[in-house]
Amino acid sequence: MSVRDPAMRNVVLLAICQALAMTSMTMNMTVTALTGHNLAPDPAWATLPLSLQFMATMMTAMPASLYMRRVGRRIGFATGVLIGVAGAAVAALAVLQNNFALFCVGSMLIGSFQGFAILYRYAAADTASEAFRPRAISLVLAGGVVAALAGPELAKWSHDLLAPIPFAGTFVVIAIVQSVSWLFLLFVQIPAPTAAERATSGRPLGEIVRQPVFIVAILGAMVGYGCMTFLMTATPLAMIACGFAFHDAAFVIQWHAVGMFLPSFFTGNLIQRFGVIPVMLAGALAYLVCIAINVSGIELLQFFSGLVLLGIGWNFLFIGGTTLLTTAYRSEEKAKVQGLGDFLVFTSSTVAAFSSGALNHAFGWQMLNLAVLPLVALVIAALLWYRLRWQPVTA
Repeated sequence: MSVRDPAMRNVVLLAICQALAMTSMTMNMTVTALTGHNLAPDPAWATLPLSLQFMATMMTAMPASLYMRRVGRRIGFATGVLIGVAGAAVAALAVLQNNFALFCVGSMLIGSFQGFAILYRYAAADTASEAFRPRAISLVLAGGVVAALAGPELAKWSHDLLAPIPFAGTFVVIAIVQSVSWLFLLFVQIPAPTAAERATSGRPLGEIVRQPVFIVAILGAMVGYGCMTFLMTATPLAMIACGFAFHDAAFVIQWHAVGMFLPSFFTGNLIQRFGVIPVMLAGALAYLVCIAINVSGIELLQFFSGLVLLGIGWNFLFIGGTTLLTTAYRSEEKAKVQGLGDFLVFTSSTVAAFSSGALNHAFGWQMLNLAVLPLVALVIAALLWYRLRWQPVTA
């Protein structure tokens, strides 16, 4: 399939936009909890701004998807970028003014931008054939490799850009990175929904969500994203508490992001070859190994290797869950099902982010890891049930 093919052209452009979005989000993830710790009146509130970001993403997912159903992908994504740039600017101003409440507002706007940006992967699937769809979704998320390499480095470089106030410059750079997306969105070619497509929305949501394929796809994506958020959010705080420097925490988050996105270059191929359920099972097993490493000690190597495995597990569960979900709806149903799916996924992430900082503060890093074990076990059980009960021969 050549780059001239509309599907591949869109994949390339959307992968670039995904790279820019995730670069800014990786920078944001690296510094937001620490910035919250500096600004918050109580250490237990350190992850509140990050939690509000996930809540805003959760609340934006469905409206963003329905908005794009009306105006098309390109205008929808451009609107999201505008919100993100505004959010980063507000966050920078809040840091300069030492205003925790304003920082929370900026964080919510950044989260709303993410509610639009998470739909890049579905946009790639819009013009892809059924056979190419897993690779299209996977390759768009592969743009996150740039984020993994560039995000933490930009965070470290911009940490003291507006010294003596730490992190203010980071949010200025985030605004600049996000704004570049507009240039590439101009060339995305995804037909806007026709009047006929907007006139009907297909089956009722209740009927769609009762399908086993929907249940397993969303459960895998929800637990994968929620557990990843739960542990990743607390990692910089846990490392600082263990005596590591900010640059050490940024290094670990950087390689966690590499683990999240580098497998995207071949996850789609693995799904095509082995099936989506085995790939999702491999992701769940990666979480189990990650937890075992994290509870074994608090050296830099353990933080590093545990978080890399956490990223790989997320990749397999999230891409697998997204791919499986695309088989649960018809064309006219995609806006509401995609929106509902991301709403549910980011509901789990919001709960995880809200609870992570407080639970880490109260119970410590090792207990935080053990707390996710039952959820991972639930996903493994659901995947095996679906594989044996509903897909005895093919994935």
